[in-house]
Amino acid sequence: MLSELSENQSDSNETRNTLFLMGGAALMVLGAGLILSTPVMRRLLGEVNVGNLLSGALPDDLQRYLRIRSM
Repeated sequence: MLSELSENQSDSNETRNTLFLMGGAALMVLGAGLILSTPVMRRLLGEVNVGNLLSGALPDDLQRYLRIRSM
């Protein structure tokens, strides 16, 4: 009987953890949707150029290393 209870408790913990994980993911999606639904955020994101962000994120040394490596 004790082993059945421990198995049931383990299954319960897994189910609970999965529920928390899925609930957190749903809240993140809902939050992102609420933020992106505002006209101000849409306008700001429309002005962002992804290429400039990526080039700004990579340091010059890393870009130089990648060019040398590709030769």
